[in-house]
Amino acid sequence: MFIGGTYLQITDFLKSLLQPEVYHIFLSLIVVLVIAIAYRLLSRSIFHLGKRLELDPHIQNSFRLILRVITLIVLTTTLFTIYELPLELILGGSALVGAAVGFGSSQTINNIVSGFYVIVSRPFKVGDYVKIGDVEGQVEEISINYTKLYTPSFNLLLVPNVQIINSRVLNCTHEGLIKYTFSLSIPYTISATDFMEKCIEPAAEEFLSKHKDMNLRKPEGYFETSTNLGQTFKIRIFVPKGGARILFVLQQELAYMIMGKWNLNKK
Repeated sequence: MFIGGTYLQITDFLKSLLQPEVYHIFLSLIVVLVIAIAYRLLSRSIFHLGKRLELDPHIQNSFRLILRVITLIVLTTTLFTIYELPLELILGGSALVGAAVGFGSSQTINNIVSGFYVIVSRPFKVGDYVKIGDVEGQVEEISINYTKLYTPSFNLLLVPNVQIINSRVLNCTHEGLIKYTFSLSIPYTISATDFMEKCIEPAAEEFLSKHKDMNLRKPEGYFETSTNLGQTFKIRIFVPKGGARILFVLQQELAYMIMGKWNLNKK
């Protein structure tokens, strides 16, 4: 009540000193200045908060875009009030925009809501290697609508955020490393123990020695299962976080080394 009364006293005082046209222009300039300062302070707060939470720059830009829209709405409404223009113009325009959004952009809205959920829950960060449903890759960018993955086919895949919250998410990045696991299957021409000792272990040692300048962790292998068709082994390879581009090359190289040892032992 006190603030409202003070505001009315100030406006009445200005009206008594200034002509109506000058009064409206002067008050509009004050409103624009106050809103601009508030926008600047909030924009800086978003920047510092994003830096503290390690948010992707694209996400920070999305929050700034939302702030701009809100600021524009507040500014427009205030100026309409100062110049005593009918607010029905704003309400009518908002209704048309809302109808267009409701009929034509429902999927986009779902993605935006899902994007906020991904940002808040943080199941992964930029640089993490993830498996989302039946797709996998390194997270290159997280936006309000999509998450961009760098896939094993050396392509960029845009995954809608609504698909992420409806899928199982496996984050393969821990302790600063991508811990990637792949399978190898062989027929019953060699025992599981011999395959581990004569193929996987020597190949892992050779692989580590070949790439000693990269300071990689030694690959690991273990028996997974056996079927009527043969035996399956799991191989784990470790590369630094954000290194998906070398991961895809090194994974194939290690697989070739193991199968090469197996072919030698068959002979």
